[in-house]
Amino acid sequence: MPAGEAAVTAAARVLAEGGLVAFPTETVYGLGADATNPAAIAHLYQAKGRPAFNPLIAHVGDIAAARKIARFDAAATARLPRRSGPGR
Repeated sequence: MPAGEAAVTAAARVLAEGGLVAFPTETVYGLGADATNPAAIAHLYQAKGRPAFNPLIAHVGDIAAARKIARFDAAATARLPRRSGPGR
């Protein structure tokens, strides 16, 4: 499907339903899932043939979203940037 609003809408629907989406990156195609949906993550591991001990990368919009899916100990919290994003 060509990039555009229709593709984004379709991808959002697939992700909300627990499905997987493929998307281009600068070098390869990525395969994505809703990082907050354990069944979708299991499906992603299966589709990629990825061993369970090999962690995935989750892209999030902000630290609040990251805290919903990850644990941050004191050392990790200390290394977080105080501000991020364009123009900050």
